[in-house]
Amino acid sequence: MSTAITAAELAERLEGTLRNCPGDRPLEDVLPLDTAGPRSVSFLSNPKYHAKALESGAGVILVDPNVDLGERPQLVMKNAYWGFARTLGWLCPEPEPEWSDTPVHPTAVLGKDARIGYGSTVGARTVVGARVRIHPGVHIAEDCVLGDDCELFPGVVLYRRTILGARVRIHANSVVGSDGFGYVPVQGVHQKIPQVGWVEIGDDVELGATTSVDRGALGPTRIAAGTKIDNLCQIAHNVQVGEHCVIASMTGISGSTTLGHHVTLAGKVGTAGHIHIGSGTICTGNTMIGKDIPDNSFMSGYLARPHKQWLECQAALNRLPGIIKTLKAKGAL
Repeated sequence: MSTAITAAELAERLEGTLRNCPGDRPLEDVLPLDTAGPRSVSFLSNPKYHAKALESGAGVILVDPNVDLGERPQLVMKNAYWGFARTLGWLCPEPEPEWSDTPVHPTAVLGKDARIGYGSTVGARTVVGARVRIHPGVHIAEDCVLGDDCELFPGVVLYRRTILGARVRIHANSVVGSDGFGYVPVQGVHQKIPQVGWVEIGDDVELGATTSVDRGALGPTRIAAGTKIDNLCQIAHNVQVGEHCVIASMTGISGSTTLGHHVTLAGKVGTAGHIHIGSGTICTGNTMIGKDIPDNSFMSGYLARPHKQWLECQAALNRLPGIIKTLKAKGAL
């Protein structure tokens, strides 16, 4: 659900100044720079996306005073990120939950031989495919889609608009579609950025127990077909995971990070946000990834580096006590 507003009205609410944008321009949604259209509001808060902003078709782009986008339509304000959050609340308000007196909402559609366990609920307009198995204590919210032969174990929660392909298995107490961890500091207070996206999970994906997949801030968080994710993992908002990846326990992937296909992340791997991990890459346990990684890399360490280099560093570190002892014996220390 969205509510239209003119560019002039938006500028007044945000206490900003329009540049290269007519005040009567209608605005009705908030979208990323690369998908925004002439009636969309977008924003630029990360210099990494400056070139993308110059090519954007957005009706108006929220920018900080020190940003110059040439002839692009802009709304200049003190804190563009906070303006983006407030605009989301106005143009893309979150609908109220639709309660039902029955476990399965009357508008939900259940496929042939689908089975719903005791204490589970299925929300309005949700479509459940054939032969789906929903164990006891599962909650599926409004407007979800579950493909054929999915299985959801006890305590699983799917937030609204979650989309599962065929044969998806989600183990106990995992949560798909929860809010992304998005806040903007305003005068010393962390203000929430509305998360109005969703989650898409492809065919034959398996999520381990107590794993969380956050919905996108605007568009989808995606996990592509064939990917397997272990217990206790965190997939943040707008992450894009390619096909047939393997992600081991206690790994955390930060917002807007992308993974190619056949990526392997061992236990306790962590990533910074807004980076790309190339296809075929392997990262060993406890690796911290802070920048883009090319295809077919083998990475280890903190911060991540080529595995051979990391081994050489560790070997050198192990030799340090002996080197220090020798230097002291020679009077060099």
